[in-house]
Parts: sequence; structure tokens; C-alpha cells
Amino acid sequence: MLLLNGSRACRRALMIVAVLGWLTAAHGQTPATTSPKPPNFVFILVDDLRWDAMSCMDHPFVKTPNIDRIATSGVRFANAFVTTSLCAPARASFLTGTYSHTNGVRTNEGKDFDPARVPSFAQVLQKAGYETAFVGKWHMAPNANPRPGFDYWLSFRGQGKYIDPDLNEDGRAFKAKGYMTDLLTDSAVEFIKRPRSKPFSLCLWHKAVHGPFTPADRHAGLYADAALPEPASFRDTFEGKPQWQARRVVGRRERQAASQPVATSTVRDTWDGRGQQRLDYFRALAAVDDSVGRVFAALKETGALDNTVILFAGDNGYFHGEHRRGDKRAAYEESIRIPLLMCGPGIAKPGSVPDPMILNIDVAPTLLDLAGIEPPATMQGRSFKPILAGAKPDWRSSFFYAYYKEGWLPAIPTMFGVRTTDWKYVEYPEIDDVDELYDLRRDPHEMHNLATAPDAKAQLAAMQAELARLKKETGFTE
Repeated sequence: MLLLNGSRACRRALMIVAVLGWLTAAHGQTPATTSPKPPNFVFILVDDLRWDAMSCMDHPFVKTPNIDRIATSGVRFANAFVTTSLCAPARASFLTGTYSHTNGVRTNEGKDFDPARVPSFAQVLQKAGYETAFVGKWHMAPNANPRPGFDYWLSFRGQGKYIDPDLNEDGRAFKAKGYMTDLLTDSAVEFIKRPRSKPFSLCLWHKAVHGPFTPADRHAGLYADAALPEPASFRDTFEGKPQWQARRVVGRRERQAASQPVATSTVRDTWDGRGQQRLDYFRALAAVDDSVGRVFAALKETGALDNTVILFAGDNGYFHGEHRRGDKRAAYEESIRIPLLMCGPGIAKPGSVPDPMILNIDVAPTLLDLAGIEPPATMQGRSFKPILAGAKPDWRSSFFYAYYKEGWLPAIPTMFGVRTTDWKYVEYPEIDDVDELYDLRRDPHEMHNLATAPDAKAQLAAMQAELARLKKETGFTE
């Protein structure tokens, strides 16, 4: 009898719930319990940050406890890359999920992507009801004006300045007082702390650590006793490699044409691991680590931390003497590989280090996927949400890399390449020079070019075919 009465009570309760659900639906409302709360997003991008410049990567002296927190509470991707290793093209690819030849931003020479043709993930999130913000370095078209897709805007023209920079806030130009990294963080924290009823998406894109490397005053004496170890490839003689590489040796002959011959015997430098410029690079990163700590604190204070995805990345890699180089652009690992860390809801195994090759064009579709939004058909990247959830989906085994010669820098030619798990091939279609082929398993520092080796002919042909396939697949037509 008690069981029977209990069943009647349950049926009565279910009927009431059903009626209430029908009434709610009739008024165009959805009960809050029917779907999970959309996540917030904080996307922190650091300029010129190489993939291993963090203590979570066992760097010999750099300490980044707040950045490390993202890795330990989330994931650190072991193989993250950019499809073009240059500031403006990389940023356009992060935002639009497209290759440079699709979004049109191929160089640093002053062009935005067309937001009507290739929308950014911020535009899509904004349209879906997110409150969006951009704080920091845009570095495409040379102006600081607000761009489509952002409810709040704080930026600057081009590279900006570290000290007392000129800024633009929602169309209002003004001169700020202070250190750029701290000023950007102030605005980001203020945005996070705003009262709101909608989910939010914040891009905090730092000027740091781009040159001229300028640390905050509080970090000027950091790492005073440190020395950067000599890279394994520093004494590269470029024998058997393209001549243009020997020509451009760490800051020399920047404006020579790529076709001008040079003797490799002239390439002789000594390593200085204690140089102020090299150490100031890491000192400037210290303020970024402080910034990450402040972001964590603001999210915790507002109660948003548990429902916020934090993504931390570099816009491209950076040479610290590898192959006697500085800067980026070339297709070597130190240039194309980036740090990519992520924490927040949807991470199945905190502290994990997934192996799949993740590209910067994958970020936009992933953020939209995490928000439950279908990415636009224009996006060429792929959501790695399943990987965050611990799955092992069928994933890419190669990717297309491109760098387009810049008018002010003829020393570095246009190059196209393909990287697989084990091999890399690079061609230089505009100059008469040798191609490059490296066995990354046996030669991880890319010292021995096999492109002209008789016993590597089959592998060379296979990589050339794969590059041709990727060009076709990605809509590259030139």
C-alpha cells in the first residue's frame, strides 16, 4: 500500500513537472537546469614566446609559477605549432581559424582580415550572446581603432611601447602612464570584475615579450646569475643547406637579397649566454606571469574561475641562437613551435600532455565548440575539444607551413613546408636554392639536410607529394 501511494505521488509530481515545463516552453523560456552554463573564455597570448620558455618545461632558470598553474590544472600540448611564424599572420589565424592564404594576412605590412568574409571567433561568440573584449596587441592594419566583434576594446597601434604607451579605449585615444603589461592587465581584470548576466570572452594579448626586450623595473635584476646554455645547433655551418641561411646570421645582412652568395667560412660566432638582451627577454616574461596570477585571482574573486576556460599561447616561436639565428620566420622547430596551455571545464585529465599536432587555426573552432556553437564554414582548423575530454580521435598527421617574403626584409625568402610527426620538408619557390629535408627522429636539431641525399630520394618525393596535397586541401592556389 505504501508502495502504491508512493507511485501515485511520483506520477502526480511528474505530471506537475511536465505541465510546468509546457507552460515555460509556451512563454519562450527554457529552464536553467536543462543545459550547462556556457563557459567563459580568457585567451592570453604572448608575443614571441618560444615553446620552452617556462618552468613547467624544465627551463634551466626561468620561473613561471602562475603560467605553470594552467598546465598543472589543465593540459600542456606537447606539439603545438603556428602555420605562419610571424606576428600579424599568426594572430589572424588564431582569430579566424584560417590559413594566411585564406584570411589574406600574409605579412606584417599593414592589413586586417575581412571580418565579413572570414569572421573571428569573437564575432561568432558576440552574436551568440557573449560579452566580448579585446585588450592588448592587435598588430595588423596600422591603427588602434576598435575592430568588429568586441564590446570592449583597449589596444594600440603596431608594436606600441613598453613605457607610458599611447592607447585607444573604445575609440578614445590617450597616453597612459606605466608599464604596458601591467596596464593591459589592469584593464583585463577590470573587465573580468564587471557585473554581468552573460558569459564573457576576453582576449588579453600582450606586447611582451617582443623586442626591444624591456622588463618592468621590479624585474630588472632578475636572473642576475643566470646563463642561457648554448643551443645544440648554434654552431651550424650550413653545409648542404640553403645559402640564404648562411647569409642571414643572427642580425647580420638583414637587407641583402636572398640570392646574393656568401661563404659559410665567414659564419663564426662565440656564444654569450649572459647577454643582457637574452636575459631581458625572460625578465619581461616575469610581468606576464604576474599578470596570469592576477587573472586567476580576479576570476576566483568573482566566482567565475570554475566555469572559465583559460588558454595561454605564444603567437609564434623564437630563436635564441639556434642555427645562429634570432627572431622567427624560418621553418625550424624553434620558430614554428609554440606553447599552448589550457585549463577549465572540459579538461578530463589535469596535468596531462597530449601528443597530437595542434595548430593555431584550431583554437577558434575549439572555443566555439566548447561554447556549444557550430563554427563557421570558413574555419579551416579543427576543434580539439575531444582531446581535452580525454578521447583519442583520428587526427592530422601533417600540416602546411608558409612564410611570405616581406618587402623590407628580402634576406628571408618565401617558403612553403610540410611537417609530419617524423619528417620536415621546406621549399623556396622564388629563389634558386636547395630545398630542405630533415629526419626529426634522428636529427631533432635539424642539422643534416637530406634533400640532396641519394638514399632519401623516396622520402623527398613523398614529402613533396604531401605538400602538394596539403596545398590543394587548404585551397592554396598560387
